[in-house]
Amino acid sequence: MNYEDILYDETNGVATITINRPDRYNAFRGQTCMELLDAFNRAGWNKDIGVIVFTGAGDKAFCTGGDQGAHEGQYDGRGLIGLPVEELQRTIREVPKPVIARVNGFAIGGGHVLHVICDLSIASETAIFGQVGPKVGSVDPGFGTAYLARVVGEKRAREIWYLCRKYSAQQALEWGLVNAVVPPEQLDEEVQKWCEEILEKSPTALTIAKRSFNADSDNIAGIGALGMQALSLYYDTDESKEGVKAFKEKRKPDFRKFYK
Repeated sequence: MNYEDILYDETNGVATITINRPDRYNAFRGQTCMELLDAFNRAGWNKDIGVIVFTGAGDKAFCTGGDQGAHEGQYDGRGLIGLPVEELQRTIREVPKPVIARVNGFAIGGGHVLHVICDLSIASETAIFGQVGPKVGSVDPGFGTAYLARVVGEKRAREIWYLCRKYSAQQALEWGLVNAVVPPEQLDEEVQKWCEEILEKSPTALTIAKRSFNADSDNIAGIGALGMQALSLYYDTDESKEGVKAFKEKRKPDFRKFYK
């Protein structure tokens, strides 16, 4: 596959996959997801690769989720909601290599979910975390909710989704959302350090460990499949469309006038 929305690099056993849409704060569209699927499978099943680093281009955003400019009731690609996001989430979990999220800025919405399901997350001090789904007429009804609760606990996960606040890198560290926080100029060095430590370990043992961790939460994929079916119906409602319309018009949405 020729990549338009992402960058791909393999160096010394490390595959780096970068969403390359900095002008859109590295939000993903259907094509982005398809390219990410190809890249993760390419790296994940290459025996020369021992660890995958996932990040976003520039210094403003890791990923800010689905591109609202490509969302008109449905997104612009394949899948239940026009994005193969379920498949992408499962692929990140299923590739037999540790995946490190290099969080260099905003990890918001669907981008927040992607960092959460990575095996490890290393963040810049300037990183910002949070959800926006209920503010724009959307939600991630699978790994983005149920698995998040396993990471930070039920009360905090519900706070993240119900209030849609933004959280600092330090707060994320205290809550267990990330493994390490460093100054932005040290981010690449820190990520490289973690990669080198992983590359020293038995790849088969790491694969078994990853699959063992995943086995405990794989049922969430079924929850997500059911939730995405509901989400595809929700996207066709005036209530959901009000969120997209308000986002584009840069105003507060009025969801309740459509809630009858």
